[in-house]
Amino acid sequence: MIDLLAIGGSLAGEILERTSSTPRVQQMVQLSLAPAFLLGGIGAIMNVMMSRLIWIAERKERIERRVEDGKAGADEMRELPWLARRRRHAQTAVVFSTASAAVISVVIVLLFVSAFIRPQIGTLTAIAWIATMALLLAGLGFFLLETRLAARGAPAFKEDEEES
Repeated sequence: MIDLLAIGGSLAGEILERTSSTPRVQQMVQLSLAPAFLLGGIGAIMNVMMSRLIWIAERKERIERRVEDGKAGADEMRELPWLARRRRHAQTAVVFSTASAAVISVVIVLLFVSAFIRPQIGTLTAIAWIATMALLLAGLGFFLLETRLAARGAPAFKEDEEES
């Protein structure tokens, strides 16, 4: 890492000089494919998370408008804290997943650049990979919490089922 910083201005020149080898560039592109596919997978998961978050936000806003208009029932009032909790979990899941997508992008850059510079940055790449997986795991954990809350149902509807 210190060697990388010591290179300073000549880093760009060194990278240009070493990228003249087409097979080497092809090899680096191939190495970058696995993290790129992971990035695509994270994007797909985030699409699902965002769809749920949008639904929760719209439902919460709809109920809040009904409360302001004086048209909301007791069931809807009891649903608001449940929706707020789901929203917090969904937002946190999106934040962690976005961070994992950003870090896996750094991994892709590190993998590609590592072949063309003298300083060894394998440790840095491994740390970034581990950070990606930790962030993704945290995001999936919060997503699991949100889906479990959704599966249990709103407190108002749960009470109605228990009375039946």
